[in-house]
Amino acid sequence: MTDITLAPIQPDQPSHLMATYGRQAISFVRGRGAYLYTEDGTEYLDALTGIAVCGLGHAHPVIAEAIAEQAATLVHTSNLFEIPWQTAAAQKLAEVSGMEEIFFSNSGAESNEGAIKIARKFGTQQGVTSPKIIVAEQSFHGRTLATLSATGNKKVQDGFAPLTNDFIRVPFGDVEAIQEAALQHPDIVAILIEPIQGEGGINTAPQGFSYLEEVRNICNQHNWLMMLDEIQTGNGRTGKYFAYQHTNIVPDVLTTAKGLGNGFPVGAVMTQGKAVGLLGPGSHGSTYGGTVLGSRVVYTVIDTIQKENAVENAAVVGGYIVDQLRAQLADKNVQVRGFGMMIGIQLPKDCGELVAIARDQHKLIINVTAGSVVRLLPPINMTQAQADDLLERLVALINNYL
Repeated sequence: MTDITLAPIQPDQPSHLMATYGRQAISFVRGRGAYLYTEDGTEYLDALTGIAVCGLGHAHPVIAEAIAEQAATLVHTSNLFEIPWQTAAAQKLAEVSGMEEIFFSNSGAESNEGAIKIARKFGTQQGVTSPKIIVAEQSFHGRTLATLSATGNKKVQDGFAPLTNDFIRVPFGDVEAIQEAALQHPDIVAILIEPIQGEGGINTAPQGFSYLEEVRNICNQHNWLMMLDEIQTGNGRTGKYFAYQHTNIVPDVLTTAKGLGNGFPVGAVMTQGKAVGLLGPGSHGSTYGGTVLGSRVVYTVIDTIQKENAVENAAVVGGYIVDQLRAQLADKNVQVRGFGMMIGIQLPKDCGELVAIARDQHKLIINVTAGSVVRLLPPINMTQAQADDLLERLVALINNYL
C-alpha cells in the first residue's frame, strides 16, 4: 500500500471546499463496526452510520475485501458493454425487493429523478400533457431541482426558485386529502411517498403501515403509479428488507440508495407491473450507473446482509432499543417511535445542541432532525452488547438534558 500521510490542517489554513455543510469540529480516521476513531485513538459509538448508509457498520471485512479485489481487477467499462456483476446485482436486488426491472444510479436523488421521469413517461403515454405527482408535506426526496421541488421542506428550497410545478402536496397519512386532490386535478399520474419520513422526524402515518395499503388502493382506482422512496428505509433498516414489506402491497416504482452500498455511492430505481418498460434505450442513462465496482459492492452487501441475518437482527435488536428507551425514559415526557434500526425520540423542546453534547461528553454520534427529534440510525447488525452501550450513553444524555 502506498504510504501517504496527510499533514494536519491548521486552524488558519484556508479551505477550498464550498461551504455547503455545517461541519462539526471533529474528524475520524478509522472505523470498525459500530465505532469510529479519531487520529489520537479516541473511540466513539456511531448511532448514525453516515445517515443510514453504513448499515453493516464501518470497514466490514467482506465488503472491504470485495472492493479491494475488484478495484485491482476492473473498475469501469461503461454501459456500452455487458457487465456481469451488474446483471448479478440486479438479480439479487430483484429477489429481495420483489421488483422486475432495475436501473442503477449513483445516489438517492438520482434514483428519485428516475422515478419522476418514469411517472412523466407513464402520464404521457396516458395522454396527459402536464403530468402531476402527489407528494407529502415534511417529505425529503433530494436536492436536485426536481427532487427539491418534490421535497416538503421550505427551508431547503429557499433561494432556488422557480421550482417545478409538477407536484401536489398533501399531509402525510391523510387519505382524504389524496382523494380530494384526485377530484381537483385530473392530470395526476402518480404518488411519491416515504413509508417513514426520515428527515421529517421519523414520522409514521397515524394509521401505521396500513396507510401504504390505502394508497395502493387509491392508485389502483385511478390508474396512478405508486412510487415509494425507500432511500433511507430500505436495505434492512426497518426490520424488513424494504419497509413496504411490513404490508402485503408492492409499489409500481421503488427507489433506494444509502445502505445499498454500505458507504459506496450507489442507488437504484426499480419497477414492476405497469411501470415496466417505460424507460427504453436512449430515454435514461448514467455514465457511472452500475459500474463493475459498484455492482460488485451491491451484490456483496445484499449477500452479506442475507448471510448475517442482519434484517432479522435489526428487527429484534431495534425493538429491544425502542422498548428500553420507552421504559428508561418513561418519566421524561418523550415519545419514542420507529421500526428496526430507524428510531426517533421526540423531546418536548428543540434539542439541536444535543449533537455536540452527545459527541463531547458521551462519545456518542447522533443526529437531531425536525428540531426536536433525536434520530438513531445504528448498524442493522448491531449486537445486543453494543445496543446496551448505546442505551447507557443515550439515556444518560437525555436524563441530564431534561
